[in-house]
Amino acid sequence: MLWAGLVLFYGIVKGFRDVVKKKALNKNTVMEVLFVYTFFAFLFCIPEAPVALKGLPPRYYYLILIKSFVIFIAWILAFKAIEKMPISIYGVLDLSRILFSTAFGILVLKEKGTVFSTIGLALVLFGLLFLRLYPELRIRSGKDRSSYEAERIEPKYIWMILGSCILNATSGCLDKIYMRDLNSSQLQFWYMLYLVIFYGLYFVVKRVKIDRSVWKNGWIWTMSFLFFIADRALFIANSVSDSKVIIMTLLKQSACIISILCGKYIFKEKNIGYKLFCAAIILAGIIVSLI
Repeated sequence: MLWAGLVLFYGIVKGFRDVVKKKALNKNTVMEVLFVYTFFAFLFCIPEAPVALKGLPPRYYYLILIKSFVIFIAWILAFKAIEKMPISIYGVLDLSRILFSTAFGILVLKEKGTVFSTIGLALVLFGLLFLRLYPELRIRSGKDRSSYEAERIEPKYIWMILGSCILNATSGCLDKIYMRDLNSSQLQFWYMLYLVIFYGLYFVVKRVKIDRSVWKNGWIWTMSFLFFIADRALFIANSVSDSKVIIMTLLKQSACIISILCGKYIFKEKNIGYKLFCAAIILAGIIVSLI
């Protein structure tokens, strides 16, 4: 079960990376952070170039391009959402990708669900629903009105997160398919190169100038390194034939607890109790699904 440990490592690092994203966005715009973030992450991949450039099946130049474009859009949606909402709420809402990844795992990869995975998914759905409705119920009942109103989120940002989750689930499914024929160095190198090109083209087409301060934003450097090591662990896990997208997706959600706790202790966010309660329901669903 080495692959499960690698995926768990990915989830924990992802939780810290989401916190670093929030910090980075306090200093620069979403698109500035995304371009420099991907550029720095690509620099970490350059030592792998000799392996990445050798023996890549020609069709994968196009297939990896598709994956990169999917993530190009997904990251724009996710970063715009995380900029406008508490990190603790983002962390829990991001768990909805479980539903989409599970669907792709069953429908596309033909992985088999069980009674326990069905019960687990039901718990995940309940936890997400409770997270969405509970603040509204508290406000209507007149309890802690000001505290909960402060965390009300515009619907468009919730839709952005859901869109990001669907696209990330699509990418995860493609990873599993691609890693049947590729090694982690090949996928990561070309994936990051295409992302740098996409974000660079965005600035050229939109004629947007990059503020020089973004290159000195230490949070982006940190985020890029965390992204590099986490994705490498994930790609290696995907290369293991016995690994399953359904279980991998569930293990990734350990990021949620990190996001909630950092929301409390770093960003001093409120209402952590009910967020932890929602997360506990979701994590219970994850544990049940692994039985």
